[in-house]
Parts: sequence; C-alpha cells; structure tokens
Amino acid sequence: MPEPIIVVPYREEWKTDFESIGQKIRASIGDIAIRIDHIGSTSIRGLDAKPIVDIQVTVQSLEPIELYKESFERIGFYHKVENPDRTKRYFREKPGGQRTHIHVREQGSWSSLFSLLFRDYLRCHQVECREYAGLKYQLMDKYKFERESYVEAKEPLIWEIMRRASRWSQETGWKPDPSDC
Repeated sequence: MPEPIIVVPYREEWKTDFESIGQKIRASIGDIAIRIDHIGSTSIRGLDAKPIVDIQVTVQSLEPIELYKESFERIGFYHKVENPDRTKRYFREKPGGQRTHIHVREQGSWSSLFSLLFRDYLRCHQVECREYAGLKYQLMDKYKFERESYVEAKEPLIWEIMRRASRWSQETGWKPDPSDC
C-alpha cells in the first residue's frame, strides 16, 4: 500500500532540521552549491505541511551530475533517477533517514526562481497561507493514498498564488535574499 499523505500543523523544528541538513550539504559539496535554500511549505512559518523538509540546491549546471552526486550519497541521500522533471536532479533520504527532498536546480532557471518566489510571497501573506493549508487538508482527506492526484489538485491554487506573487514581485522589486545556508 502506498504511503499516506499526512498534513500536520507547522513545527518550529523544521527550520532547525533544514539548518542541520543544509550545513551537511554545504560541507559536502562546497562551492558547487551556489545557493542552498529551505523551500516548500516547511519553510513558511505557520503553514501546515507534510512533514518533509524540501531543500533547493542551486548549481551552475545540472551536468555532469558526478560533480555532486557522490557528495550527496556520502551524507545519506540517493539520486532518484526516475524523476520526470528534467529541470532538476532529485535526491531523497536513504531508508531510515529524516524525510527530505533535495531539488538540485540550475542558477537562474525559471524553476529555481519559482520556488523562491512562492516561498517568499507566502511568508508575507498569511491569508494565502491559511487558504493553502485549508486546501491541503481537504485534499489529504480526499486523496489519502493518491499522491499524484493530491499534487495535481493543488495546482490551480498554486498558480493563482503565483499570479498574485508575480504582481507582488513587480510592486516590491522582489529578488531572492542571500542563500539560507
């Protein structure tokens, strides 16, 4: 049976968990990582989330993967070759490790900026956070064991939030803060 989708109230330790893992990544791959950022719902204080720490590692180029793959493996993460998203390389914790998703993306890529803008916008807009959390709970109940359906059903609201975030970024002159780690 597939793993159930579980959304939980925000936990302060997610920030500490990220910092610990981020420091291990920085020590392991050094300057190959241009940025190491806490992304996703666990990076947004007060937002209920699946208890999975998402980390974005920004690199100059995704290839050759050998430049960083072994470094991730040394600190307990494996490359998920079957990832269908060609804009990133995806790493997961080894069995028994703390649930972590590492998204390696190229500097300046649309997908890397999308994650940072989405995070930063929600950090400044609590009404949208509550709206997003409410939807996640509804979808958790509806798609408890259907991860792909859960993700797809969130997309209309994510795109609506990103439409607002785009306007906000223009009004504020948004650009990403320095790397989290």
